[in-house]
Amino acid sequence: MATMSAQKNKIHPHKFSLWIAMGSITMMFIGFTSAYVVKRSQANWQSFELPSIFWISTAVILASSLTIHLAVRQFKQRNMSRYKQLITLTAILGVLFTVCQILGFADMMKHNLPLDGPVSASFIYVIVGVHILHVLGGVVTLMVMFVRAYRTRIRTYSSVPVEVAATYWHFVDLLWIYLLVFLSLAR
Repeated sequence: MATMSAQKNKIHPHKFSLWIAMGSITMMFIGFTSAYVVKRSQANWQSFELPSIFWISTAVILASSLTIHLAVRQFKQRNMSRYKQLITLTAILGVLFTVCQILGFADMMKHNLPLDGPVSASFIYVIVGVHILHVLGGVVTLMVMFVRAYRTRIRTYSSVPVEVAATYWHFVDLLWIYLLVFLSLAR
């Protein structure tokens, strides 16, 4: 009995690995934002408004967090039809978020803020660009889940992969909100 109880209290290795990865990613973005604060105090710093589409992309990623939350719930209830719809919608919203971010970059370039322009713009490109790469990693995971969901036969109903993907997705969502608030306030 004691062994069964100890097994139940252990964290799944995939979940543990994810938490380690998220901690590392968090430290990287703390480093980016710390460097931003230090550079902002220099004389050649140029402030500018963030592209308004970044706020639209925030609504998109928040919606995708809701859809993946609901997808996990449907998977656990073995409502595969609804799960498929929600995981598909989450993947579409993830791609839409990325498109919005790229449109934000285009808007910055249109306003004469190229990557090799003011240091402040370069920071935005790097910080947001690295976040987009992490979102794309999540989108790839969602696409894999999408393909698995539409297989003709489900081999296992283990919720661990779905929970891991959802946890990561919520993480990149919260990370974006942190970055947007930081970049909005620290101009």
